[in-house]
Amino acid sequence: MRGLLIGLALASAACASGPEEMAGPPDYALKAADPAPERARLYTDCIAQAIARGRVGHDQDGDSNLLRFTCDGAPAAAFFAGLEAWSAEIGSGFEHEGRRYRSTTRVQRDLFGVDHCSVDASGADGRCSVVLNTGPFLAKRQ
Repeated sequence: MRGLLIGLALASAACASGPEEMAGPPDYALKAADPAPERARLYTDCIAQAIARGRVGHDQDGDSNLLRFTCDGAPAAAFFAGLEAWSAEIGSGFEHEGRRYRSTTRVQRDLFGVDHCSVDASGADGRCSVVLNTGPFLAKRQ
């Protein structure tokens, strides 16, 4: 039994020792992309409206930097509706301060990094936020 415990401890230590070394230089070739799925339109319509209206923000939490695109009106209503079945399936719907929310992933701690849409109690006033992880370059001061 003692040998088994020592073996398990050594195996777990080996797994936790850090990232695997690459067996050669990085592959810089761009991989071919598949055509965007139909749902991509929900994202692109929201992002396009946010850019056109100048509703692009910067969110930062530690080393994480995001661009946040905020849309409303028709793109937000379509996105909220498009999230209905998905949000029900993964349990990502919730209510907060008189609004109903649906998100693309379940909220763990807060809305940082979570694409989401909401409507008011009447089902109107749709709003969505779509985030793009940019890495540290965005916050670098010139």
